Amino acid sequence: MTLVEFLAPLKNCPHRDKCLGVLYYQHRYADREALTVDQIRSALKNARVPGWGKINVADVLAKSGHYVDTPGSHGNRRLWKLTGSGEQNVRTLLGLPLSEPEVEHDVASLEILSLKVPDADVREYIEEAIKCLRVGALRAAVVFLWTGAIRLLQQKALAIGVTQLNPALLKHDPKSHKVSKIDDFSYIKDKITLLALQDLGILDKGQRTTLDEALDLRNRCGHPTKYRPGAKKASSFIEDVVGLVFT
Repeated sequence: MTLVEFLAPLKNCPHRDKCLGVLYYQHRYADREALTVDQIRSALKNARVPGWGKINVADVLAKSGHYVDTPGSHGNRRLWKLTGSGEQNVRTLLGLPLSEPEVEHDVASLEILSLKVPDADVREYIEEAIKCLRVGALRAAVVFLWTGAIRLLQQKALAIGVTQLNPALLKHDPKSHKVSKIDDFSYIKDKITLLALQDLGILDKGQRTTLDEALDLRNRCGHPTKYRPGAKKASSFIEDVVGLVFT
């Protein structure tokens, strides 16, 4: 999510909320804990906030009370940062779920990743995972991201050639459906695909084992059970899948 998109819902809010929104975004998504007045003003300009030039940022922040603090200075410029109350205020204004740093980090990482994925189908699955993460639907996010990942792995397998792929599939499932196009993988269990990918040299044993564990989590999330992954579990899954499949 860009700063333009993040601040868009605040366009009719007071100037204070827009400035707080900049501080929140920069802290959560750009790893900048504190900003000067000039940096906040520049962010408002770059985000094309209507009337940004008329906003007296210094005065707005000075009147923001317990929502902001000043942890120090940068040169001769005072730094401003959000307090916990300020963060909660922004989250309430934007309807964000309770703060989960891992989830917010994953959203930012997947947004960057989606811009680099050329295949439209794979990219859409990643974008669906992002939407789910934003509303705290972690099980759905796991399922969508896995779907995008396994589709990319299937494409890599097909690129090697069906003359090598089909024997690898048959080795692990003698009743395996013959694959000649991407849609044929709908008849192949993901676990069998992963084993074949190891035989084809696309994955090594350690990578395949890690993806097997990710597949187990995907299955627990995709079937009607009472299991619900926590933010750290979902984040670990995302880190593994992105690191092994998309990079």
